[in-house]
Amino acid sequence: MKTVAILSQKGGTGKTTIATNLCVAAERQGHTTALIDLDPQASATRWGDYRKAKTPAILATPVSRLTHYLQTAEENGATLVILDTAPNSGPDALDVARAASIVLIPCKPSMVDLDAIENTVKIAEIADVPARVVLNCVDARSDLGNQARQVIRQYDVECAPCELGQRVGFVHAFNHGTGVQEFEPRAKSSQEITALYAYLSQEIGE
Repeated sequence: MKTVAILSQKGGTGKTTIATNLCVAAERQGHTTALIDLDPQASATRWGDYRKAKTPAILATPVSRLTHYLQTAEENGATLVILDTAPNSGPDALDVARAASIVLIPCKPSMVDLDAIENTVKIAEIADVPARVVLNCVDARSDLGNQARQVIRQYDVECAPCELGQRVGFVHAFNHGTGVQEFEPRAKSSQEITALYAYLSQEIGE
């Protein structure tokens, strides 16, 4: 079983959007997937409330119970677990990173978001787990994505070659309890999630 932590020290970077859509993408590729919601705001859990499909399994728990629920997920046949997390840099974040096979760091192409990457990268380094930055909400009409990649290089962390655009389809899909691959399968947003999932699969040795 592989475990992917969506981790960022800043709120509003799109952790839940990425977590829910990767879960759907993994299910569509044959994984038995669990989504563990570690954020007290419980956005991923609310997405599950809107969702008509019975999968992925969604579990809301504090970080103190994470090890127990990871074991439960594996015992029940999960092959991939996605961890949606709260924005914090305390011991909880380190515990989450240590439980993961890989850490994905969502980041919008703004200096406020880019400045927040460093702490998350350090947490992944302490946990001795690989980390990858995923650019999110990138305006395709601008050069902000390329500018952000230049800044990310200073943090000695790899940035995913694919990125997610600033697309209303992600909002509509969330509001319907779906992933964009289900809600608008031919749209750019769906293609972007497909590319991100393919990259993630490669990075975790699928």
